Order: sequence, then C-alpha cells, then structure tokens
Amino acid sequence: MIELRSPVPADSAGLARVHVDSWRETYSGYVPESFFGDDVFEARNAMWTRYLALEEPFGTLTVADHDGRIVGFSFSGPARGPDAEKGFEPARDLQLFSIYLLAVEQGAGVGARLLHAAIQDQPAQLWVASRNTPAIDFYRHHGFESDGIEYADPSIADLVEVRMVR
Repeated sequence: MIELRSPVPADSAGLARVHVDSWRETYSGYVPESFFGDDVFEARNAMWTRYLALEEPFGTLTVADHDGRIVGFSFSGPARGPDAEKGFEPARDLQLFSIYLLAVEQGAGVGARLLHAAIQDQPAQLWVASRNTPAIDFYRHHGFESDGIEYADPSIADLVEVRMVR
C-alpha cells in the first residue's frame, strides 16, 4: 500500500533519489547522461534538505511512501519565478512544478493521487517535455491542454517544453 504524506527532513535523500531516477527512466536518450550522475543526486539532496529545513516552506510537497521508501512525489506552488514563468507571463496562479513517480509504481493511480494532493481541482499550469507523450496524455486525462506556449531550454539541446493549463 502506498501512503501519501507530508515529507520530513529525513526524506531529502529519498526525494533526491526519486528525482534523479525518474529523470533517468523518463529522459534517457534525449537529455545528457550528466543529468543522472552522483553529482546531480548530491545537488538534489542538498536542494531538498534546504527546502525541508524551511520554517515556512512555500507550496505543497507530498511524498508517496511504499513501506518506508519514497517512490514518488508532487510539488506545487505559486506560478511566479523562473521555473514557472520561463520568460512568459503565467497563465494561472498555481504551478504544478513536478510529479515524479518511479516507473515500477506507475499505472496504479498513484500519479492521480499525487496530482490531487498538489493542486486538487484548482486551475493550474505546468511545463512538460514535448517528447514525454505518456506525461502529456496523463495531464490531458486530468483536464490539462497545451496553451500553445513552448520553451526551448538553451542549456539542453533539443529539449522543448510545452505549457499545459486547466
């Protein structure tokens, strides 16, 4: 049974592991292998350690816990700042920054539960890699559509993200 819960400071390494492993499972072949290395794990671990230490963290972070092991998470917050805007005026006030779920756990409804934990039924926006067809299909199933805005990441060749809104 997978439990959704709020994270605690001891979850930073689990969040980082899911973050990096999900990237590897999803983006291998069109994102450089350097995105999946130990240094990236350490950077994500430090990021999540800092976030979980905040007295008043912004946004909503939920972890999916399978028998004491983090297997996924969702994160949402205000649609302001570089990660949400990418040079464009936000289309919604709420941004779904991420849902990451290990491939072995996909297809059992955990992603839908994480989405609901992050944004409930509220209008929101998100960015998704244009080549990530399974994610685009998932978001469409949950009422999101592309609004025609695209972002070509200058630091990653051939990575184009599309903005989806509901």
